[in-house]
Amino acid sequence: MSSDDGTEHPAHGAHGRPPTRAEKWASYKQSPYVPAIVLLFILAAAAGLFAGSYTYTMADPTPRRIPAAVVEGVEAQGGEEFIAGMEKALDASLQLHPYATRAGARQAMEEQQVFVTLRPGRRGVAMDIAGAGGATVAELLAETGAKVAEATGVPVAITDVKPLQEGDPRGLALFYISLAAVIIGFVGAIQLSVHARALNPLERILFTVAYALLGGFAIAAVVDWWLGALDLPFVESWLILAFTMFASGMVFTMFNTIMGRWAMIPTWGLMVLLGNPSSGGAVSWPLLPSALGQIGRWLPPGASVNAQHTAVYYQGHQYAFPFLVLAAWSLVSCTVFWVWRHRHPGGRGRMPEHAATAS
Repeated sequence: MSSDDGTEHPAHGAHGRPPTRAEKWASYKQSPYVPAIVLLFILAAAAGLFAGSYTYTMADPTPRRIPAAVVEGVEAQGGEEFIAGMEKALDASLQLHPYATRAGARQAMEEQQVFVTLRPGRRGVAMDIAGAGGATVAELLAETGAKVAEATGVPVAITDVKPLQEGDPRGLALFYISLAAVIIGFVGAIQLSVHARALNPLERILFTVAYALLGGFAIAAVVDWWLGALDLPFVESWLILAFTMFASGMVFTMFNTIMGRWAMIPTWGLMVLLGNPSSGGAVSWPLLPSALGQIGRWLPPGASVNAQHTAVYYQGHQYAFPFLVLAAWSLVSCTVFWVWRHRHPGGRGRMPEHAATAS
């Protein structure tokens, strides 16, 4: 700094000296660069994990354990040799359950307790499979059964007694509609946080219910009425999709309450990286790694697929378990959000911090 006579005077005050290293670091931490750099690594890791989780579960499905019904009398018609050949070909993954009658075995298949029935046929063995129970399992059983029959010389008649609907020959439509409900469920909650930030807690829950009901209706209407890909039990499928969307949305809201702007990380990990591959929708649970097959049933995506699958293909045999799973996630998420609602980065019922400080 210079005076009128040209004499230089040293700068003084905090603005006149160069910032210290600690001040530079404090300023840098307040800049947008820190979260941007963190996001670089998070997104790279998420991309790798996303590809890895789906490849691990779906690229090469391997039979772990396949429940099978064995009807009395099949052994006398070459069944013993055929079953031994099947167990060898499937690496001993068949879990055999004896039944006295064909009707008992068929009831077990309707209740999704078994995936295949081996019973006496007119000549040799009759093998009943259920395509609706899981297309990947049914294909594996049919291919293996044909090869074992040729190798052992035992005549085998293979019948799909529970086929998939004509518009869904691969059995993936239910997985896709459940996937849509899960993703739109938490994306909707994200958008409420961005564009309707001022919603109070009860209003946020009610709007989550509203978009879940409308979104579930839209998914079911497009797939059934417009595309005709599936013949849905409309009201039941609609409510399952809505329940799924609500649970998914409230899970994000719960994590947003706990973790703030980083809530997407646990939501994505729980719902997409872990929940969807282990849901049994794209690859049936007997072909999943055993741990994933068990975990998946306790997560919203798996519960949604199970409930939807039973509603469409096993009407009259619906279980309470998937609904209890969705209810539990919804209740826990709503409770956490409500108890710690003061921490949620939204709402309009609080005084701004600068006003509180001034008063």
